[in-house]
Amino acid sequence: MTLGELSLAWLLAQKPWIAPIPGTTKRHRLEENIGSTNAVLTADELAEISSTVDEIILVGKRYPEFLAKQIDK
Repeated sequence: MTLGELSLAWLLAQKPWIAPIPGTTKRHRLEENIGSTNAVLTADELAEISSTVDEIILVGKRYPEFLAKQIDK
């Protein structure tokens, strides 16, 4: 499983209404993305991925200030 497939499989396993929209210009990446819908992650694998993600420290703002002012008006 590629990292892209793993990422998409993890997202798909979070909630039934989550629909990731990956982008690509390469056919083999599109096939990988589609393949992620067939991946089955165990509860232990999901827990390990989630605990790893939870350790990531986000730094900085999502948008520069001038763009942030244009959101949620």
